[in-house]
Amino acid sequence: MLVAVGVAVGAPMRASYGARTTADEPHYLLSALSLWEDGNLDVSDERAAVRYRAFHAATLPVQAEIQPDGSQIEPHDPLLPVLLAAPVGLGGWLGAKLFMAALAGALGGLTMVVAMRRFSVSPPVAAVAAVVAGLSPPLAIYGTQIYPELPGALVALAGFWWATGRLSKGAVWAVGLAVVALPWLSVKYTPVAAVLAAGVLWRLWRNGRSTWAIGLLGGLGAAAATFVLGHEWIYGGPTAYASGSHFVAGDFSVMGDRPDYIGRTQRVVGLLVDRSFGLAVWQPAALAIVPALAVMLRRRPRHGVLLVVLVVAGWFTATYLALTMQGWWWPGRQTVIVVPLAVVAIAWWAERLGTVGRRVLLGAGLLGVAAYVFLLVGVLGGHHTLIVDFDRTLDPFVRVARTVLPDASVQHAATWWGMAAWAVLLGVVALWAARRDAA
Repeated sequence: MLVAVGVAVGAPMRASYGARTTADEPHYLLSALSLWEDGNLDVSDERAAVRYRAFHAATLPVQAEIQPDGSQIEPHDPLLPVLLAAPVGLGGWLGAKLFMAALAGALGGLTMVVAMRRFSVSPPVAAVAAVVAGLSPPLAIYGTQIYPELPGALVALAGFWWATGRLSKGAVWAVGLAVVALPWLSVKYTPVAAVLAAGVLWRLWRNGRSTWAIGLLGGLGAAAATFVLGHEWIYGGPTAYASGSHFVAGDFSVMGDRPDYIGRTQRVVGLLVDRSFGLAVWQPAALAIVPALAVMLRRRPRHGVLLVVLVVAGWFTATYLALTMQGWWWPGRQTVIVVPLAVVAIAWWAERLGTVGRRVLLGAGLLGVAAYVFLLVGVLGGHHTLIVDFDRTLDPFVRVARTVLPDASVQHAATWWGMAAWAVLLGVVALWAARRDAA
């Protein structure tokens, strides 16, 4: 409830000066509206009637390729519009955002439960970790942004919950549904879904339930075939990007026409410490992800390896498969899918720290909550917007922190040296934390 209400306060925040929602958000809303009113994903009539004016005052750019019959299918996977159809139909853009805030509350509650029941974190530590993370960027921001990020994080965490509990028939079905749902929310979640599937299949096989494992594998194979055939039918290609007007080189050009994977390696650190689009400048406690995962790998609590691999899979996707980490959206978008899992790891590590360590971690976390409060004040007060100029935040800590963090939007020697220095520092901290815990 705390997270849901706190996030809902930010629902009226404007994304830009000419739009309440921006980038892909209005396209998701139009698709949801079309599903509610017409029962299909063709938004051509909604665009013709300029139905987007309520949440996008400027002319909305065309993303969908116009078909010979005049239909337009937005190049985005359909599960989010399906989830938002009723909220949009009944409550408009605000209804959709409040529905997302409710999902943010559910995610906060599940984060606490997973920390307590799967990793024996005490209720106070688990509760504080869940509330602080839920009321901090990026989770608090994506709690009202119309993207599949937060629903994806909720599905991934729920899948982990079912995959690591008692493997009843119902739990196995639930994990399978979570694995299937992730790509239908966004195809970029396929690596996380694959790791989740591998984790539950491994547990089934080790527990001597080979028949169940084979059955689940067959079901997932059928679901994968359904995904491809369904997308061919709806979008005209194996992914939703086939219907996009700007992916002229094919579906997979969404990752870039000529991706520089060596250059993208800087994102391994940049996703955490970039001065604008990194997690740590907005929530300093995010820096604890590195030592927490290092200690978890060393101690290997039950289910710890699966959690670490899921976080790595999400980070890998954000590093190498995403076109950019500095897009027309709020920072940290590509990592949101695994942020709650990382929060569970941090809560588990905090349980192992002394009083001083927990207080330092709490202080860092509260700076993240303050960052969200400053954003609320700045955006709702008209000082700046949420997407276009979020760097104009009134938060003094963010302004100071940006002076010591590298700027990945400018590629020169100082950027690379800065990233390297932070990589070394984080590596040293991870090594220290692992050795200290072992002692």
